[in-house]
Amino acid sequence: MFVLFNSYLFIFIFLPLTFIIYFYLNYKKLTKVSSLFLIFASLFFYSWWNILYLPLILGSILFNYLISKKLNKFNPKKLLSKKLLLTFGVIANVTLLGYFKYTDFLIENFNLLMHTQHQLLHLSLPLAISFFTFQQISYLIDSYHKRTGYYSFREYTLFVTFFPQLIAGPIVHHQEMIPQFFKYNSTLKNYKNIALGLFIFSIGLFKKVIIADTFASWANQGFDIATTLNLIVAWTVSLSYTFQLYFDFSGYTDMAIGLALLFNIQLPINFNSPYKSTDIQDFWRRWHITLGRFLRDYIYIPLGGNQKGLLLTYLNLLITFIIGGIWHGAGWTFVFWGFLHGMALVIHRIWQQFGIKLWRWVAWLITFNFINISWIFFRAKEWEDAIKILKAMFSLENIAIHPKVAQLFPFLNDYSNIHFSAVFPAIAGDGWTLISIVITFIILLKTQNSMEKLKNFKHNYKTLLFTVVIFIISLFSLNKVSDFLYFNF
Repeated sequence: MFVLFNSYLFIFIFLPLTFIIYFYLNYKKLTKVSSLFLIFASLFFYSWWNILYLPLILGSILFNYLISKKLNKFNPKKLLSKKLLLTFGVIANVTLLGYFKYTDFLIENFNLLMHTQHQLLHLSLPLAISFFTFQQISYLIDSYHKRTGYYSFREYTLFVTFFPQLIAGPIVHHQEMIPQFFKYNSTLKNYKNIALGLFIFSIGLFKKVIIADTFASWANQGFDIATTLNLIVAWTVSLSYTFQLYFDFSGYTDMAIGLALLFNIQLPINFNSPYKSTDIQDFWRRWHITLGRFLRDYIYIPLGGNQKGLLLTYLNLLITFIIGGIWHGAGWTFVFWGFLHGMALVIHRIWQQFGIKLWRWVAWLITFNFINISWIFFRAKEWEDAIKILKAMFSLENIAIHPKVAQLFPFLNDYSNIHFSAVFPAIAGDGWTLISIVITFIILLKTQNSMEKLKNFKHNYKTLLFTVVIFIISLFSLNKVSDFLYFNF
């Protein structure tokens, strides 16, 4: 698929051509033409997946731009009419998203509840609809509060469609993006930004095709194919998905940040070592930061935030994270995942009232295991898949241990629930599987994350060699191209 960052067509054809033409037009002082070209290139990039959805995103952009202009022009005395227009705009966006994303889910549940047999529509989810919908809802709300200024349709369209962040974020804010596009320095080739962009893009590409896709094979086998799992394999499956999701999505975000830097645009940081978190609030300050920002600014705070007493604060947290769960996907497992995180934040707030401090390693262990277990519901296609993994993770009835371990620890032979055999055949794994998990833990907990590496970037031969090596290694794995997980959301 051309739309993937991790494909030869994108890396060797679309990206170089777009870069060369964009800066050539700027070199010729055709800055308006260059921005129009970038819009065209972004829409071409988007429509390659399915050109039938091109009118949908264009219609969404035009609709929201017109509503936002109207909101900006409203006389303060007509507050009721202004609120009605905002409400209409938000509902229209949510309805569009809901139609494509949740219609079949609603039909399934209606059939189950009313014992009917209405046919499902089997609608294809338009690429990026979750992201550009939230992005434009935030723009409408900011227009209502007169925080958007009077941007042209060209400026607004580029803000929504800019191809590095269009498909799966970060969920960008107009104030941090639109002014960048039209600064004079942004129109000039910046060799430092090119070096930074290629550096971070290569890291993201490596994360995706080498790390995330390796863990994906074991996670997919465990969730979708294996019928029975033993304790060690079940934990391996859950950790494999926990690592796959992180390296897949943070890899995409790194690549997006790198691509934007090539065009002198700084996208917001979306990840900051979230698996180092020592409490759930800290996790949401580090994980998918731009989504957390949206949920806080446009759902939690408008609901009342923490300004209306403890009970309403807890209720607002639950509502916010259930909405966050639903945003990710149409299924009760996503709703339950959001509920779990909302409840975790409520419990964290209550715990803080007591002022009890845990040892740091204990706090990390509790937080990480909660996150790891909650991801099971996020990944599972059906409840039964989640229960299968969870039962095996906490069952001592079936423990498989490699025969060589028995030679080192003979006393294990005395336990009837332990059998000695190959541990990982159910997920097509081997000894490398366990080694990969250990190495990944060390990388996540003991090394700098990609944004720290970007901040500490040095122009030297060591950095150049590192970039070239991981880029080449990644290129050799592009023959097994796979979608990014967040394309499904």
